[in-house]
Amino acid sequence: MDESKPGSVHAWLRSGEFLFGALLFAAAIAALVLATSLSGVTQVPWRHAVFFLAFGVFTISIGYSHPVFGYVSFDRLAQVSSILVLGPVDAAWINGLASLLYPWHRLRQGVPLRAVCNAALTNAGLMALAILIAGMLYVEVGGPVPLAGLDPATFGAIVLLLVALQFINEGGIVALVRVRGQSSRDALSLFDTIIELMAGLAAILLAVVWTRMEMEVFLLLLAVLAALMLALKRYAEIRLKLERLVEDRTAALREKTLQLEQLAAHDQLTGLHNRRHADEFLQREFEHADRPGAALAIALADIDNFKEINDSRSHSVGDRVLERVGRIFRERTRKCDLVARYGGEEFLFAFVGMNELDAARLQDLRLAVESEDWPAVSPGLRVTMSIGLAIHREAPGVPALLRLADARLYRAKQLGRNCVVAELAVD
Repeated sequence: MDESKPGSVHAWLRSGEFLFGALLFAAAIAALVLATSLSGVTQVPWRHAVFFLAFGVFTISIGYSHPVFGYVSFDRLAQVSSILVLGPVDAAWINGLASLLYPWHRLRQGVPLRAVCNAALTNAGLMALAILIAGMLYVEVGGPVPLAGLDPATFGAIVLLLVALQFINEGGIVALVRVRGQSSRDALSLFDTIIELMAGLAAILLAVVWTRMEMEVFLLLLAVLAALMLALKRYAEIRLKLERLVEDRTAALREKTLQLEQLAAHDQLTGLHNRRHADEFLQREFEHADRPGAALAIALADIDNFKEINDSRSHSVGDRVLERVGRIFRERTRKCDLVARYGGEEFLFAFVGMNELDAARLQDLRLAVESEDWPAVSPGLRVTMSIGLAIHREAPGVPALLRLADARLYRAKQLGRNCVVAELAVD
């Protein structure tokens, strides 16, 4: 998008994704202001605030691309640990600010301004609201701040905190995916959910060590967690790469299968169905032909003097004749009809719902072949067809019906070619 064009900027500001992010961000600011006014301003040491802000940005940066909602990070570690150390209001402010600041470095990577702005507003709003709501629920059920140890009641409160965070976060993701017009079915991932829950559990240990001020242990734990996050990031990237590779291979295999099915059922030269497919079609339709509206008529058509065309004008000209005849038939028959190349220069038609009076349609096909611009293929070339028609009621089965159509095709040849022979002797 050209950000210098007013029209495009206005379209962006009216877009669903921007409005969704702006609404989330405004709701988060309003909720935080209200929560701050109700709980009073806390005196968080600036070093603690700076640490958790930097830690929040760091855990966001250790992430990986996701094919549906764009990015997955380990920010749950910073979110939960800051709630357990600082409380929900301060944790929401700090982590919301971290989510607001992080996306802007993508401008240097060529990411459009609108995409960066949308990500900053949406992430900051969603994270701040999720932390505030889940954190206040944790405090309401008796969860201690700061967390100095674990007992059954405290652990239950932490589980409630983690579940609430996950529920709000995944609900926001589903809403964002729907705003984008994507399918919400693939918006959630069990693997990503497990990663976030593991990060939340690790945050419990981090908060306890922080509260007890065992600095050496805390720094060692921080280093171990950073190494684990980097390893999980690498594993997730490899996993997604393998998934994409499997999807690509599956798509290629599906396409190849369709191509093989197409080759198995169609004649390569004319693009019409082949004899194998035609025989299966005839057997199936003949069994239902006595039903109302399901009458079946078949016709065998043969290009007149085709051997002479091949011998005198070359096989290349013969192939071009077959290609053009196939195109004429495809363009002038219904989708419910079957047209197949049944032999070298012989074609089979199967008309569903056709009766004797519809034999004029074959005359139209015959005339279309005769009137084609054949001299454009080879100077002086003339192509005609002879056709024999049979109705399903005239024979007890498909083989007998084919023999009857073939006999009438032979009769058309005897009558001088370039004609249709049917029960009503239309010629």
